[in-house]
Amino acid sequence: MVIIDFLLKLMGATMLLLFAVRMVRTGIERSFGASFKRLLTTSSNRLAASATGLVLAVVLQSSAAVALLVSGFMAAGILGFPMGLAIVLGGDLGSALIIQVLSFQLDWLTPLLLTVGGWLFVKTDHKQWRQAGRVLMGVAFILISLQFLREAMAPIRDSAFLPAISDYLTRDFVTAFIVGGVLAFVMHSSVAAILMCITLVQIGAIPLEVGVSLLLGANLGSALIPIWLSRGMPALARRVPFANLVLRGSWAICALFIINAAGLPAVLTRMEPGQALILLHVLFNCSLLLTLPFCRIREGPFKALLKEENDGDAGGALAAASSALDYDTIDNPAQAIGSLKRELLRMTEQVERMMQPILQMFEKQDEDALEAVCKLDQDVNTMLEEIRRFVAAVPIKNMNKQQKKVIRGLMDYAIRLEAAGDVISKELSRRILQKHQKNVRFSKEGWKELVQMHEAITANLRLASNVLISDDLESARLLVVEKTELKRVERDSRKRHLRRLQDGNQSSHETSNIHLATLRALRDLNGHISAIAYPILYRNGQLLESRLILEMSEDDTQTA
Repeated sequence: MVIIDFLLKLMGATMLLLFAVRMVRTGIERSFGASFKRLLTTSSNRLAASATGLVLAVVLQSSAAVALLVSGFMAAGILGFPMGLAIVLGGDLGSALIIQVLSFQLDWLTPLLLTVGGWLFVKTDHKQWRQAGRVLMGVAFILISLQFLREAMAPIRDSAFLPAISDYLTRDFVTAFIVGGVLAFVMHSSVAAILMCITLVQIGAIPLEVGVSLLLGANLGSALIPIWLSRGMPALARRVPFANLVLRGSWAICALFIINAAGLPAVLTRMEPGQALILLHVLFNCSLLLTLPFCRIREGPFKALLKEENDGDAGGALAAASSALDYDTIDNPAQAIGSLKRELLRMTEQVERMMQPILQMFEKQDEDALEAVCKLDQDVNTMLEEIRRFVAAVPIKNMNKQQKKVIRGLMDYAIRLEAAGDVISKELSRRILQKHQKNVRFSKEGWKELVQMHEAITANLRLASNVLISDDLESARLLVVEKTELKRVERDSRKRHLRRLQDGNQSSHETSNIHLATLRALRDLNGHISAIAYPILYRNGQLLESRLILEMSEDDTQTA
């Protein structure tokens, strides 16, 4: 009975720890996720890139999240292998440093974090403040979960059960290493897994030697996480995660045998066990940064191991994929809907490709890029025509009422995506040409506002793709919340622009019409993208029929 009670408490503490780490990461991603692309792609050298990775890992509390961001940017051709690997190695060190912060005895801070975080999340409407509240509550839950973990271990610390396992792992360090790797991989969080190991060492549940083996295994396991999560990405995107696995994993295995053969350094044995384990973890990941000068050399083997079908053929890499519409499925409504969703996903990706170079075209005149955007818009128009033909070919008699609504909603979204493409190729392109013809520059503040909106829309495009695939209600609600937030950003930007005009800002005066028209275009573009959320919200009773007040008092009527 004691063992069952222990396992339940252990699993409960572990699940709370995983939830808390994810809660912190979600809050930060929703607040600043759109800025990560600019942060990752502006590093000037590998040392700066590793510093960027360190900062992102500390912010996101996950080196795996950093590795996935890098993989995504490599797949898009935005980031090269040497810089990508440098960022990931910096991310590994960043996740080690955040463990040092979270391992402090901060139980006294928990009530304050819950109070402030809960108030911000529940009582405020501003997006940034709400997500700040989410982050604070997540940190509080991490501290609570670690306290639960210590309390769960206390009753069995002196029993025969835990010492027996501890003694076995002490004698068989290879098994302890494997257990650490499996633990980190199953939890999908190296931070959570290593925090658990440190807590066990701190309370004396396991000796420091076992903690070291578990720690090194967790480093290998955490390197496996991005490999697993990026398994569906192109080979180009998976090279850095594999390189990180080989580098980090091989060094972890070497360190395991060296430490178990030569023993722990005397300086570590004289320290408090939990702190000694943290220091070893930080030093292990610091040592990996010594390989930064050799990042470019490693690209060759992994390029040969993970060969892209279109390597060396830029035209093939940029060629448009064939249509996902399958006319063999039209007699089966469920399969027809799936085929239609795949084509809409391809259409969304085309709009995202059109959106990506807009900022660069505002900064630097590039007629070839502008022509490419217009060509992509023609492809989007063609996709809409194909979708119209496909929907018209699906027999209505084979569909039930719900399937008809779904088909109609997807058709409406295809029209909105085509309109989004027109906003980019016509409205935004026109503003780009005006800016270069007049040879003017946006004010520093005005340009920052446009960059912020561009990043938010890019993030919303990806969120819209997720909503399209999953029909997830929470994601649909978030997409509409982001739409409202971007409207607020556009409104605030207009007010600040007018204030700059009143202050006599010359750059704002010269670009006033272009700036305001660009703001409107970006707002309209985001409105088209967010349209995928409304059918899902309507089906789940999450939409009001009207935003108008239905009844007016007699005095209000007379005033009107």
